[in-house]
Amino acid sequence: MEDEPICKPLAPVDYNAVQHRTYAQGRALPADAIARYMTTFGTHLPERRPLVGVDLGSGTGRFTPALAEAFGGPVYGVEPADGMRAAAEDGSVHPRVSYLAGRAEAIPLPDATADFLLMFLSYHHVADKPAAAREIARVLRPGGRFILRSTFRDRIPHHWWRDYFPRSWDVERAMFPSEAEAQALFEAAGFRTIESVQMELPFEGDMAAAVARLNLRAVSVFEHMTEAELDEGFARLNADQARGAVVERPTYGDFIVFERPAP
Repeated sequence: MEDEPICKPLAPVDYNAVQHRTYAQGRALPADAIARYMTTFGTHLPERRPLVGVDLGSGTGRFTPALAEAFGGPVYGVEPADGMRAAAEDGSVHPRVSYLAGRAEAIPLPDATADFLLMFLSYHHVADKPAAAREIARVLRPGGRFILRSTFRDRIPHHWWRDYFPRSWDVERAMFPSEAEAQALFEAAGFRTIESVQMELPFEGDMAAAVARLNLRAVSVFEHMTEAELDEGFARLNADQARGAVVERPTYGDFIVFERPAP
């Protein structure tokens, strides 16, 4: 029997109040890591170019310009938080990228606009997931692909920082659906599951830089933890980093590839 979440339901994170000032720096990835994601995602998209894309929950535009560069564009970054979107418009500019105010349940694009849509670690923030699934189906063209990059409750990644914040396991079990739940929800909206993929996640660069970025606390799980446990965890982490005792470990993440079937 699948483990049930052992946390109470989590309050939504208001990115207009928190994180938008530090998110771009705190969650930055080196160019080779971004390129690896694009290569991996590209194996599940049509070979023709250009492809019109949607980066749903685009945040500060961490991936949006890379999607346009890799797949031709135009690419629309759809983001509900004004602060995150303003940061994208300031720091993630690309000639084939437009950032739009919207949310997963109300995407401000016409029917059958996109060849592909990516949700990268934003699905857990969606309030009405069935409505979002229907809206994604509306915006995709027949045969369009939807890549859902998400953590799943049944496979929480053992990140290099996880042991410093042990309650993060419980928080993420409450935060994320199981893989089966996510798959069933999108299939109920008419999608066909193409593949469920586990990939080794590209590391964020050298460990000292990764620790410095984590200290910015631009990780949504931290919003559901107390200041005391965060202070204690970061004190241990920073002490270990000072003596060279923080080590990288292989970490795996999940994404599911769905297709909107042709009529």
